Amino acid sequence: MIQLIDIHHHYSVRPTLRDINLTIPTGELLCVMGPNGMGKSTLLSVAAGLLAPIKGQVKIDGMIRRSSIDTEKAIRQKVVYLPDMPWVPHSHTGREFLFAIGRLYEVDEERLFDHADRLLDVFDLAHKADSPISSYSTGQKKKIGICSALITDAPIMILDEPFSGGLDSSALLALQQILKHFAQREDTTILVAVPVPELVEDFADRIAIIQDGRILACDSATNLKIQTQTDTLSMALEQLINPQGRQNIDRYFEVNV
Repeated sequence: MIQLIDIHHHYSVRPTLRDINLTIPTGELLCVMGPNGMGKSTLLSVAAGLLAPIKGQVKIDGMIRRSSIDTEKAIRQKVVYLPDMPWVPHSHTGREFLFAIGRLYEVDEERLFDHADRLLDVFDLAHKADSPISSYSTGQKKKIGICSALITDAPIMILDEPFSGGLDSSALLALQQILKHFAQREDTTILVAVPVPELVEDFADRIAIIQDGRILACDSATNLKIQTQTDTLSMALEQLINPQGRQNIDRYFEVNV
């Protein structure tokens, strides 16, 4: 379980997160959506322990983040965090990187070797597995970053825009199917930020919409569509976040036709 309790955060004088209260039960996949610059990445960074909130608490399975060294170590063994632009060691090969991450999370060696091979196949990296990551393209670096998160077998996954970063259509489909599989399990909890609603509409348990650092709405895709009387999640988000958007587009074409 992930609990964000009365979270506030700001950079200098600019509020970024305000009055965030969110509980993600074990086994749920919760997707965070919203306009650019509204606090999605900050929210995930706070949940992951990368940032300490100015006010409030983050609890993982009842343990308070950053409350003690031992507690934080116990939490980190359960949680994997993938930033939107993951760091990768350019001087090491993709396979070496995956093995290092897997051992850090104390994954069984037999499981580790087999899982690494299957991930490399799924994301079309088998031919690059033993080449230095410095030779990878931008999309391939994003793929190996995703593989490094999945190799951990961590029961709690915090993923910041995993679908971005130059992934090809095959990798997008593979990641979508993997997350859909995890969403059906009762032992894996996922907090993920996704910019495109269609990628997760049919398997996310709930969608939290963030705007101006606050949770504007948090419900299932079905209920959000009912609430806004729209047919798609994209339309529901637009209605909630930017109800004047359609008028602005029409005005643009009136002047620029």
